[in-house]
Amino acid sequence: MNLPVTVLVVAKAPVPGEAKTRLAAGVGDRIAADIAAAALLDTLDAVAAAPVAERVVALTGELAAAVNAAEIHRRLESFTVITQRGGDFADRLANAHADAADGLPVLQIGMDTPQVTAGLLADCARQLRAAPAVLGLARDGGWWALGVRTPATAQCLRGLPMSQPDTGALTLKALQGTGIDVTLVPKLADVDVVDDIVAVRDACGAASRFARISRAAGL
Repeated sequence: MNLPVTVLVVAKAPVPGEAKTRLAAGVGDRIAADIAAAALLDTLDAVAAAPVAERVVALTGELAAAVNAAEIHRRLESFTVITQRGGDFADRLANAHADAADGLPVLQIGMDTPQVTAGLLADCARQLRAAPAVLGLARDGGWWALGVRTPATAQCLRGLPMSQPDTGALTLKALQGTGIDVTLVPKLADVDVVDDIVAVRDACGAASRFARISRAAGL
């Protein structure tokens, strides 16, 4: 039986020159976009296999110009796709929670942890059913997953600095500042720069797109 939770993927179309710009500084625009596309598709596969009630992607960027656009478009056919809205990234995250909720708790992830599995997502969803919020911290100091029982809780993200070494700690503090208990779920490595690739690849299945594409790029 599917868990009554929505899994929300916040994603950016893997367009060369626009996707994974910190990674691109080390490997070039095209390879960075290839890796981003692989990570996104692996993530979508995991979400599609997870036993949850709803699956939503909040997308930004021009998908038609993306690497592997046709394959991504086909994969998205099994998702509800909404457009990200808002000024900075924190605003877009808060708005995505509100837009995706539809009366269900929302477990939000990004496209930077292609090693995520359907089983891990199911475990996080079960914990969210028993807690007001769950947070998955990332090894670089950020976070890879945020689950909230009500979209109002995600409003505490507004104004928080994103992609900083203390983003995870600040997010945890902001959530706790709303007066709720926060359950921590497993910490994962995410992909932002070249030095992140090996650790993430080692955590992926050998047949994953991310593993295949990053090895082919000699990384």
